[in-house]
Amino acid sequence: MKQNSLLGYCGGGEEVFTRLRCLYKKRDTSIICARTDTPSKTLKEFAERHTSGFCDYPDPVERAIFWDMYLSERKDICDDSVPSAYLSEMDQGLYGGIIGGETRFLVHPENGWISSMTAPIIKSWSEFKKLSFNNDSLWFKRYLNQLEIFKKYAHGKFGISHFILINGLNFVFELFGATRTYLEAIENPEKVEKACEFGLRINLKVQDTFFEKIGLIEGGTCSNMVQWIDGKIISESVDPFHMASIDFFERWGKKQLEDAFSHFDGGVIHIHGNGRHLLPVISKIEKLRAIYLGDDNNYPQAFSILKDIKKIVGDIPLVVDVSYNDFISCFEAHRLTGGVFYRIYDVPDKDTANFLMDKIREYRV
Repeated sequence: MKQNSLLGYCGGGEEVFTRLRCLYKKRDTSIICARTDTPSKTLKEFAERHTSGFCDYPDPVERAIFWDMYLSERKDICDDSVPSAYLSEMDQGLYGGIIGGETRFLVHPENGWISSMTAPIIKSWSEFKKLSFNNDSLWFKRYLNQLEIFKKYAHGKFGISHFILINGLNFVFELFGATRTYLEAIENPEKVEKACEFGLRINLKVQDTFFEKIGLIEGGTCSNMVQWIDGKIISESVDPFHMASIDFFERWGKKQLEDAFSHFDGGVIHIHGNGRHLLPVISKIEKLRAIYLGDDNNYPQAFSILKDIKKIVGDIPLVVDVSYNDFISCFEAHRLTGGVFYRIYDVPDKDTANFLMDKIREYRV
């Protein structure tokens, strides 16, 4: 493998970007790509030191060191992954924090994240008029500082992933909380539309700043969802619509996604098991580049129904999670679906991962 000069921890080297372009840009449905997750000493130690629950804003230097240690463990795994740190501390709370919300943090021992959120910011629409974006706000300054710290530690070793937008109704959740937001969408649709417009401006400012400060790797965006994808690509969620009707999504979700995607070179979406009924509409969103299919209790694993999902979404690339044993069973029977990135977990060790990847590169549907 020819090593990438910008990403010293990318075990798959330059070939990874060629394969990912085939998947995400050319939409080659004859190939499969994969990431292989083996036991991590860094994650084990993080879980031993931290318990699940609320915490203070973490030291961004410590977070950068965590990602450096975690990603360095994978540098000898030659799969299709692109090493990148995720700004989980800015995952949700940044957007509300910028306009004065109370930002809270939560430890996730299982994956090393410290995520953020905000308590509902306002109680009435009269308070909404007073909200504004401020470059000098504490949280925007913390955001800029963390970008600089991560960029310093990542240099020459790993990338920095784009992070989720809190756009559309997701943003209104920040203002009122989820239940109140649904009621407001019914009772005060014009006001909710104005809140969505305000939220979009904040989201675009945050994401434009990300690309300005971090830039691209090999002409593309590092991604915790899809590894890497060419162009300036954002990451969106349809979480508010997972238990809503298609009509409700078309009224309150589709346009907001397309407005954000159109500002960049497109976007990727993650969707949970209880939102799969939206796929016929989501798959038609303009400038949609890929879909990550999450798994949830009481719903079939996405991996087990891939062929049915592909009939709905066509050649849009998909990303799914699958256990090593389930993947091997389908691989050996030559029953894998093409045009898919497989995130394979519970791979026993590095040697097993690399042996499997040699076979995956040869696999054709």
